[in-house]
Amino acid sequence: MDPRIRQHAEIIAEHSTDIAAGDHVIIRSQQAGRDLVVALHEAIGERGARPATTWLDGRAHRAYLRAVDPDALDTPEHVLAFVETADVIIDIKATHNAYRTSDVPPETGTAFGKAHQPVQEAQSETRWVFTQFPTPANAQQAEMSTAAYEDFVWNAINRDWAAQREHQQQLVDILDAGEEVHIQTGDTDIRMRMDDNPVKNDAGEVNLPGGEVYTAPVPDSVAGTVAFDKPVLVRGQAVDGVRLTFENGEVVDFTAERNEDSLDALLDTDEGARRVGELGIGMNRGIDRFTANMLFDEKMGDTIHLALGNAYKDTVSEDGERNESAIHQDMLVDVSEDATIEVDGEVVQRDGTFVFEE
Repeated sequence: MDPRIRQHAEIIAEHSTDIAAGDHVIIRSQQAGRDLVVALHEAIGERGARPATTWLDGRAHRAYLRAVDPDALDTPEHVLAFVETADVIIDIKATHNAYRTSDVPPETGTAFGKAHQPVQEAQSETRWVFTQFPTPANAQQAEMSTAAYEDFVWNAINRDWAAQREHQQQLVDILDAGEEVHIQTGDTDIRMRMDDNPVKNDAGEVNLPGGEVYTAPVPDSVAGTVAFDKPVLVRGQAVDGVRLTFENGEVVDFTAERNEDSLDALLDTDEGARRVGELGIGMNRGIDRFTANMLFDEKMGDTIHLALGNAYKDTVSEDGERNESAIHQDMLVDVSEDATIEVDGEVVQRDGTFVFEE
């Protein structure tokens, strides 16, 4: 087995989820991620925990979504009960086809997301991590050879996360002391308030790779226009050229150059889907190219991302208003050129370089 796979498993078990004796661990993966699942079972066994692996099948999932009546979908109580028994959940992205569900009707994907919202909420209460195992399908999506993509993935994952956390804490401190963020680049000019919402330092815990600083904006404070530079995968369909205009925190106008109907369906998921649940700023310099995989792209240095929909509970202050939704859809903005990020009127990043990096 490639030693990088064992290192990946050790980082998950020790750093990301802190697996301990007696923990009940759920692993979810497609068959393409089998090597990482095997390495995880070894790491879990060494720690005296108890694994249960659920093998996901993209073909079966597509078949179900195409056959089911979306009006008949409700919360799968057996899945919810399974998740509620877990101390740790490890989700491994290891797809054979990144566009497997591209021919599923958007309304069905929306209904499925709504039905599974309680499952996602229960999962967020565990020690949970979402990670990537490099597959040929994802390499093709990134327009890379499989070997080059493997190098890319493990360079982003197998890092000194203590040093990464220290580097990112400098931005956390700046944002914690501020109230308003203003982002300008190209056709993007958008403002939002954070007030007292906590700012989180993601150094490889919930997401692996980590490498972002993020918080939740005050829901009704988002104002302006944002043009997303890169395509976003919405329920198996690539949506390009997304442009959103916000007033009082809500999307009041939107366009997309491709698959606009998927964006329309996403925004109609529920009331919270038209509001921003997260502002994230990428800081992982080990991710140096766009790969059409948001797990990596949103951590890339020289980018920011906004997520439509659900705000994470730990990013909202005790007295703050939390945006709730069945979706959490990240979208990316390139801030590497002719761009500024300001906090309370002071520039903290210009053309991709932070003030503490100069």
